Amino acid sequence: MRWAVVIGSALGVAVIGAFVLVLLAPIPLPSPLATPPPPAPRWAPAAEVPPVSADAGPGIQTLVDAEWASQTAAATGIPVRALVAYAGAAIVKSQQMPECRISWSTLAGVGKIESDHGRHGGSALDEGGTAVPGIFGIALDGVTTANVPDSDAGAIDGDAAADRAVGPMQLIPQTWRNWHVDGGADGVEDPQNIDDAALAAANYLCRSSTAMDTEDGWRAAISAYNSSDTYLSNVAAAAVSYTEAVAG
Repeated sequence: MRWAVVIGSALGVAVIGAFVLVLLAPIPLPSPLATPPPPAPRWAPAAEVPPVSADAGPGIQTLVDAEWASQTAAATGIPVRALVAYAGAAIVKSQQMPECRISWSTLAGVGKIESDHGRHGGSALDEGGTAVPGIFGIALDGVTTANVPDSDAGAIDGDAAADRAVGPMQLIPQTWRNWHVDGGADGVEDPQNIDDAALAAANYLCRSSTAMDTEDGWRAAISAYNSSDTYLSNVAAAAVSYTEAVAG
């Protein structure tokens, strides 16, 4: 019995000691809150017009300086074949319609969001700039998308029931019919070709809005492509990242 009292007393002292240690232990401060990410950009200021090649040919893909294209592709991760189309289209518009101020980085932002520069779904741009296999968006049948009734009997998008966006810049048949162009100067107008599609997209955007070196002008142009706030933010973020990659 005497041993039980001693053991009990010892346990009591140990518990009290542990309790005191707990009270004296430093109270951990709450971890600082993670720094919130910066807000998504609302628009993409214009990047500088790329330098023109001394050996430029008739297609837009030949217009940009090769060294610039190589260095910019390495800095941004944009495939060279897509990049020279974006840059060539921007060069053309800077000469034909300088008040538009459309930027290669904005066209690249659209191309990134629309098809990952022609790489959506396992496609890739061939040497001539054509997406292989062809890229076709989902049916715009009004179920989970805008309702865009068939306008081409499936001739452009392969769907006679509803329109689908096509090619690396995801142009719907109506837009392609209005702005079709042979940007690559190969004698064929093809929305699956990045040269043709990039120049058609640039023509469309520059007719939708000018002064794309301003926030209002830029947002008005991109809204004509897709008016979703999320879409605008995604294109702006991609375009800004490309401009900053080159500047950095």
